[in-house]
Amino acid sequence: MKAISAKATEGLNLGAILVAADNSGAKIVRLVSVKRAKAKKGKQTAAKIADLVKVSVRKGTPDMKGKVFDAVIIRQKKPYRRKTGERVAFEENAVAILKDAKGNPKGTQIKGPIAREVMERWPSVAKIASIVY
Repeated sequence: MKAISAKATEGLNLGAILVAADNSGAKIVRLVSVKRAKAKKGKQTAAKIADLVKVSVRKGTPDMKGKVFDAVIIRQKKPYRRKTGERVAFEENAVAILKDAKGNPKGTQIKGPIAREVMERWPSVAKIASIVY
């Protein structure tokens, strides 16, 4: 997985409720685990912008509800710092659901902006986004 160009702050704990910002059929999801995360012994892992995570669908279409999917975090409320010195924070925590391990998105469009760091690490997700912030 490619590195991102920001000093991202881990802003999402396990169990966090997120918005599914794509048109995959999921509306509200819960963060289950962070894939490829490293943590000290006894410390719970947390997720940050552009991380690959596992999510469980809480609200959405009946065929999606209760299922577990891979997803990418595209927006986070917790401010993080870019190399230019600016701090970036979004209004909500949001994910884009993936259909396979290669990073191809399940939906065909993403509502709202995505972070530039997501574009660097996940170009296929950035292709379906309307705005890159």
